[in-house]
Amino acid sequence: MNTKLKTAIVTGGAQGIGQQVAIKLAGEGIVVVIADMAEDLAQQTVQMIKDASDIDALAVKTDVGRKADVDHLIDRVAEKFGRIDILFNSAGICSRTALEDITEEEWDKVLNINLRGTFFVSQAAMPLMKQQQGGTILNMASLAGKVGGVAVGAHYSASKAGIICLTKSFAKAMAPYKISVNALAPGPVETEMIQDWPVDVKQTMANQCPMGRLAEIPDVVEAAMFLLSDGARYITGQTLNINGGLYME
Repeated sequence: MNTKLKTAIVTGGAQGIGQQVAIKLAGEGIVVVIADMAEDLAQQTVQMIKDASDIDALAVKTDVGRKADVDHLIDRVAEKFGRIDILFNSAGICSRTALEDITEEEWDKVLNINLRGTFFVSQAAMPLMKQQQGGTILNMASLAGKVGGVAVGAHYSASKAGIICLTKSFAKAMAPYKISVNALAPGPVETEMIQDWPVDVKQTMANQCPMGRLAEIPDVVEAAMFLLSDGARYITGQTLNINGGLYME
């Protein structure tokens, strides 16, 4: 167990924004744990990290909506690395189902992964972070959680609004232990999550944006890296908008 190296957990780190943040963290010399349902893709990301550096990395198959999986994840990290310095709650699913067509099963699935998962992974990481007297948690919210949906379902929007509130709750509880908790609220991002959106829907949203385009993965990754850095150590309880001016506060 090497307690000198910082350790990060990235949920949903097998692809998209989570994967790119994980790779960036490893490039900074931080041990990365990829927690994802897609075990094969998670292992591929771990291999990418190991091929590019001598930094250790670990893949743990995790359904963040299942508390037993979350507890197993934290136990594995504690046993192997002994600490959690960074938690990036990136795991999430998106649905565009119309409000009147959302079923009980679909509502539960979206809320379980997006909101319940963010809560229980953060809660499970608390004891180690408190014991260390330091750490950083970053949650993936969304513009949809502020405006009630941007071409997405009400259940997705509700889950992301919940994450924004959770971020504040955790920030207040964790601040005495020198742990910061923040969130990102991107608008639509060119990732696997929106690849099946109709072209005209994406173009309409790009046209509505003052910067004239949708976000790209690096736009979100660089913002995440700042909030995960020591330079953001006095920022907590905040949700950073990343939307090219589509929504301003």
